[in-house]
Amino acid sequence: MIDEFDDALALANDPRLAPPRPAPRAEADPAWEAARATAHRAVAPLPPRRLPLDLALGHTLAAPLTALTDLPAFDTSAMDGWAVAGPGPWTLTCATGALAGAPAAGALTDGEAVPIATGARIPDGATAVLRAEHGSARAGRLTGATPQPGADVRARGQECRTGAELLPARTPLTPAALGLAAAAGYDQLAVRPRPRAEVLVLGDELLFRGLPHDGRIRDALGPMTGPWLTALGAQVLVTRRLGDDADALREALATSRADLIVTTGSTAKGPMDHLRGVLAALGAELLISGVAVRPGHPMLLAELPGGVPLVGLPGNPLAAVSGLLTLAEPLLRALADRPPVPERAAALTGPVTGHPRDTRLVPVETPDPGGARPLSYAGPAMLRGIAAASALAVIPPGGAEARQRVRLLDLPHP
Repeated sequence: MIDEFDDALALANDPRLAPPRPAPRAEADPAWEAARATAHRAVAPLPPRRLPLDLALGHTLAAPLTALTDLPAFDTSAMDGWAVAGPGPWTLTCATGALAGAPAAGALTDGEAVPIATGARIPDGATAVLRAEHGSARAGRLTGATPQPGADVRARGQECRTGAELLPARTPLTPAALGLAAAAGYDQLAVRPRPRAEVLVLGDELLFRGLPHDGRIRDALGPMTGPWLTALGAQVLVTRRLGDDADALREALATSRADLIVTTGSTAKGPMDHLRGVLAALGAELLISGVAVRPGHPMLLAELPGGVPLVGLPGNPLAAVSGLLTLAEPLLRALADRPPVPERAAALTGPVTGHPRDTRLVPVETPDPGGARPLSYAGPAMLRGIAAASALAVIPPGGAEARQRVRLLDLPHP
């Protein structure tokens, strides 16, 4: 038996009898998650710059925000009423009292009180604040129940001490964060600026006003792509409509001042799809030539000779959204040095048909945090589903069953 096995093995290994080798296959498109990782690694964070607080909204902290002062900077009153020293009743020492923004009233000794406004500095010697509704002043005398020591006093350093870290680096600057920076003593902040983006709309078949006619269709991507990039953290410089003019495209790419260029359409290899040829003529490096995702698999990522990344979105609307969230979103996060969004999952309320080999992105509603309802009108050229969706469900190859938990990509909102 062993001899028979050895004979069979030798026969199988005889190169003269081996079946012909299949022709080498073209390199497969990268998986969806691998493409997102490639996009994130393709760029370095933009250099930091200093901006005044009124221009810093939406940018990202380039360094930790540390307090330049104690907060509060001194003991202040939390209520309107009287600053009191010791137990009552008390003698009022000042008719005008302590006002917010004014120097502290004179020091108090036991049995003395002074009127005080919310936010005013607590006089030396005061032990508490008696609220206005809890006391009664008449003929220079104040009566009321003696408050507990420290009552309604915001103590110096209650929120933080000088040098304390208030926000870590990589924090996006919201209105509240800017208010905190102002309270902590800042006039300017070191930030990673919002990446500047330029949108180039390609395709002679597009109309920019009126109803479709004579084989031409309305441009849905021009009005959508810029606002979507803004919601993803970009500063959109301009949206330009170039048609299928290869020379105009070459000039636009060579003269752009953007940190990221996003094109719509022309990612395929049809007779009027000039994008790949123009990129090759300019000497751009094609980092991603397609992604194993539906819709949107013809999307591409290239690096222009000057180092500026270009994301090519397919011309179908939902396919373009897929490209924005697959390639543009991680690129913008890397440029702004923002941390990744925490992953979120939910259980599907119904089955979703999958692609045999590729990831599929499907618009869903999320009526409750744990559930995701697939929406209709989810074809590559459709926008009805995505317009009503709150997220895209990431469906693995082969599909997903009802109640199966899948990853969600929350859709940005300006």
